[in-house]
Amino acid sequence: MTNPIIALDNINVTFHQKKRKIRAVKNVSVHIEKGDVYGIVGYSGAGKSTLVRVINLLQEPTSGSVVVNNETFFKADSENSPKNRIATKDLRNRRRKIGMIFQHFNLLNERTVTENVAFALQHSSLSQAQKDAKVKELLELVDLSDRAEQYPSQLSGGQKQRVAIARALANDPEILISDEATSALDPKTTNQILALLKKLNSELGLTIVLITHEMQAVKEVANKVAVMQDGEIIERGSLLDIFAQPKEQLTKEFIETATNIDKAIETISAQSLVQQLSANEVFVRLSYVGDTTDEPLIASLFKEFNVTANILYGNIEVLQGTSVGSLLVILSGNAEQIKSASASLTSHHVKIDVLKGGQIL
Repeated sequence: MTNPIIALDNINVTFHQKKRKIRAVKNVSVHIEKGDVYGIVGYSGAGKSTLVRVINLLQEPTSGSVVVNNETFFKADSENSPKNRIATKDLRNRRRKIGMIFQHFNLLNERTVTENVAFALQHSSLSQAQKDAKVKELLELVDLSDRAEQYPSQLSGGQKQRVAIARALANDPEILISDEATSALDPKTTNQILALLKKLNSELGLTIVLITHEMQAVKEVANKVAVMQDGEIIERGSLLDIFAQPKEQLTKEFIETATNIDKAIETISAQSLVQQLSANEVFVRLSYVGDTTDEPLIASLFKEFNVTANILYGNIEVLQGTSVGSLLVILSGNAEQIKSASASLTSHHVKIDVLKGGQIL
């Protein structure tokens, strides 16, 4: 097994406010492999931003171990035990290899696009000519060459974020942390920024840690996912595993929002044909993964079991090269026929959730 580029072990972060203790992160361990796009998703206050700031010690943990590229940044067995912390000068140097982008861009308004990117190179050992070439190369990479002499006030939100990304890449980082970087952007611009992150991961081999409250963003670019709630990771796995077999209710809610299945269920459930189901009908959601989507299972229900399937909604997505889909269907037939059809679907690894009319199953 390869050594992770980021290893956070038993991380605790406790804030002291007057007489209160706030445990923002509770004994969390995360290992991120080189080349991962690792999505950490959770609602506001879940502790995800606090956790990710531990990676470069912008937030020092109360206890735990932080190892980046096999180098120990921080280690403390408990809140009161001695703390082994990387020297400040060494940490400054290491931080240059960990780029960060944020929701609000953090650009210098009085400087041009070129000057904003060049600002990250002020302590670089490069010559001025090399710095100029580097900035030009970065602006080409993020498709902003034509905006080089403009100021942030002249840019759209998406263009500002591209400047922030170029600046974050100036010192050739191995890790890029994206902390809610698309939250302030419209959907179209969000997709463009996510596509850029995916390109950077693919072409530069950049390891990306994506912090977000939007599972849609994770779905677009991540290969691994962790779900946080109340300072803890409640579920983690590959993108495919999380989408295909979510275990926790919060994870299911995030996925339903990302796939729009929640809205589809709400809209279709209000239709008269669902509201007025007959005694021999059941309204179900069918979920399936992989080869199952290639088989004519629904069409075979009538032929094999005399069960009619009225498909009201369908959605198929390809995640990490594997098809993942959902259907909203009204199954019609007598109780025994529908039970037999359901057993057949289940044997083909189709998950059945009864939404209405469950008394006949």
